[in-house]
Amino acid sequence: MRILYIAAGIPVPGSLGGSTHAYEVARGLAQLGHEVHLLASGDGPSPRELGGFTLHQRRTPKALSLLDAGPVLRLARDLRPDVIIERYYNFAGAGVIAARRLGVPSLLEVNALIVDPPEVRKRRIDDALGGPMRRYAELQCRWAARIVTPLHTTVPASIPREKIVELPWGADVERFSPARRAGRAGPPTVVFMGSFRAWHGVIGGVQAVMALIESGYDLRMTLIGDGPERAVAESLATAHPGHFRFTGAIPYDQVPAELARADLGIAPFTTAPHPALRAAGFFWSPLKVYEYMAAGLPVVTADIPPLSTVIRDGVEGALYPEGDLVALAEAIARVLDDPAAARAMGARARERVVEGYSWQRHCQELERILGEMLG
Repeated sequence: MRILYIAAGIPVPGSLGGSTHAYEVARGLAQLGHEVHLLASGDGPSPRELGGFTLHQRRTPKALSLLDAGPVLRLARDLRPDVIIERYYNFAGAGVIAARRLGVPSLLEVNALIVDPPEVRKRRIDDALGGPMRRYAELQCRWAARIVTPLHTTVPASIPREKIVELPWGADVERFSPARRAGRAGPPTVVFMGSFRAWHGVIGGVQAVMALIESGYDLRMTLIGDGPERAVAESLATAHPGHFRFTGAIPYDQVPAELARADLGIAPFTTAPHPALRAAGFFWSPLKVYEYMAAGLPVVTADIPPLSTVIRDGVEGALYPEGDLVALAEAIARVLDDPAAARAMGARARERVVEGYSWQRHCQELERILGEMLG
């Protein structure tokens, strides 16, 4: 197949979760033998070869993505793709429009709630205007031949469920490997990776590790990423000099080496500050969890589905009640108190991600869905 993949406003290469997602999908489909063209954000040479696919870049700000409808249509006319994949965004849609104009099937990739709950300001503005954004979102869903999403509740109820395929994200199980972790020594290290936003729970993670240090544990914590809560997290960590290391946002290629220095990965998500997660359920498919697992790390995360179906308590790691920081600290301690059991959890986590949560598996399923669309 010749595939045009539109990821409006997503920088590729980049350090965002969306950057990793778009890169791995394009690369994975290319590795399966398809001709893949990815249109993403950036200002490098364009087009150029990257990871076995062709990268095209635009500098258009994400909020103005729909202004690229003309250039996307011209690119599609030049490439003559068999199918167009578009990563959904409120102000995008150029890929779905181009597919409709050219008479080729489109697949909509949805990674967040399409219609925001009433508590969100953007939704209130849209409602006040008569709902143009909601209608446009539903129109894109109707035009798409298939919709892939981690959780079907991201898609409005007006869209037939048979059009939707639930498909989790994954990890590159070749890039992330337990073999990198051989010969580790020194105090155990807990790693947090992700966006430093309230719902990622970074402050709670730091507080839980601080509580363990103050109770006598000799621990280190590495925090990978950036965001609005980083300054607060760094301020808290000054109470224990030498125990916390902040890397900031780092290139994707450097992440495996950082995880190789860790003994335990934490994903202390909290849905309380995020109205969409409260309204639709935990629709994220968190990269950090899959990459911890691929690196052979046991994982501590909140006991909410689907996290609790990926990480099973006492099997691949430990679960704790969402928002309970005392229980989070206890879960970390339970894993670290038995190093042999922790290593066994990490090995089982690796087996589980290889079996069901790899980018390789994700792209094989995408290939099957695209084949059905064209069939």
